[in-house]
Amino acid sequence: MALRGRFDGPEPEVGAGLTRRMLVASGLLALVVGAAFTVLLVTNSDLRESEQLAFHSEEALVAANRLERLVVDVEAGERGFLVTGQDSSLTLWRSGQAALPGQAASLARMVADNPQQLAVANQIARDTASYVQDYSIPLIATARRNLAAARTPAAVDDGVRRIDAIRREFDRFTAAEQDQAAARQDNSAAVALRAFVATAVGLGGSVLLIVLFTVYLSRAIVGPVRRAAGMAGRLAGGDLTARLPERGVGEIGVLERSFNTMAGSLQVSRAELAASRARIVAAGDQARRRIERDLHDGIQQRLVSLTLELRTAEATASPELRAQLTEIAGDLIDATDDLRELSRGIHPAILSEGGLPPALRALARRSVVPVELEVDVPARAPEPIEVAAYYVVSEALTNTAKHAEATIAWIDVHVRNGVLRLSVRDDGVGGAAASHGSGLVGLIDRVQALDGTVEITSPPGEGTTVLVHLPTERY
Repeated sequence: MALRGRFDGPEPEVGAGLTRRMLVASGLLALVVGAAFTVLLVTNSDLRESEQLAFHSEEALVAANRLERLVVDVEAGERGFLVTGQDSSLTLWRSGQAALPGQAASLARMVADNPQQLAVANQIARDTASYVQDYSIPLIATARRNLAAARTPAAVDDGVRRIDAIRREFDRFTAAEQDQAAARQDNSAAVALRAFVATAVGLGGSVLLIVLFTVYLSRAIVGPVRRAAGMAGRLAGGDLTARLPERGVGEIGVLERSFNTMAGSLQVSRAELAASRARIVAAGDQARRRIERDLHDGIQQRLVSLTLELRTAEATASPELRAQLTEIAGDLIDATDDLRELSRGIHPAILSEGGLPPALRALARRSVVPVELEVDVPARAPEPIEVAAYYVVSEALTNTAKHAEATIAWIDVHVRNGVLRLSVRDDGVGGAAASHGSGLVGLIDRVQALDGTVEITSPPGEGTTVLVHLPTERY
């Protein structure tokens, strides 16, 4: 009989569902992180641009302020000259007059990208140039000639009018630039808020996806792998009924089905092996019983008949022949006893005829070591169970007599809840092990073939205990 040691049916096809899901999840995570970083880069660029525009507005305001101070310097210089008439008062006037064109041009360059502000800056440049060329220089020239003529109300009012017009242009330029600066500041705040929101959303989304991905990996891979490892441990421990729930996706599902198929195949193989061992043991017992019956009914009966015939011949023989026949008859009786003992070792007839209790009592009587026997088997156990229990006790008593140096042995046999429990103990030297002899190994094989268990406890100096459990309900 061939035992199935491999999987039946075609090889399972390994899917790629789990791989696809992991790729999709990884791609989604990379997409969210990439989008968040892209938004951050864009917002950072907008922030830098807003900061540059704000700085540019500050520079334009500083340049306009400088130009306005130069106009004030020119006005103050000319007024000082009109009051004192001293040429030293024109120092500030001359320096302001010389710097005005360059500062006006610098202001125009700063706002060249803003047409409205450029128009105002150009107007300021024209007004300041007109003030210097058309009013201030001619006024100073008139004052040099006639100081009183330069101090007339008409001359003073013309200067005030021109200065007020220039100041209005400066106020207009400054107000517009401040409005632009405020708008740019608001835009910078909005950009910063978007950057914060994008960062928070990207970070939160990334954390959420990582948590979900971790949970998914734990449920889809880590959990099933741990269950598979636990099942492998149970299989290694001999529990071939262990199975995995086939709920996995893709490759994990294939792994679970493969594990279950393997466990099923091993379970079937073990069942077939156990059945084969039981059949072998049963066949061996039947053969031993047949041999014992043949010996008892054949050779043993033949020897008994021969002995009787010799006794008959002995009665009618001469004295010399009678002595020889008596000796031969004695030898035949001894041979019959040896054959009877041999047949009992092959298979005890008392076990087949009376069951386990009388057979164990016979073993106890023949034992070299004194035995205390307790048997509680209300009904006949199945024949394989009785035979196994008998030979366990026989082998244990033989080992006790040969190796244990014991003074007494205790035998306890009872049946509870469909299990025959057999215990053989002695007070010998201990140290027994199944690996030390073929007798115990054979008994273990016989018991295990019947789905039973054997436990041997034999610490040195504390005696030996052989404990056997045999199920009786399956037969």
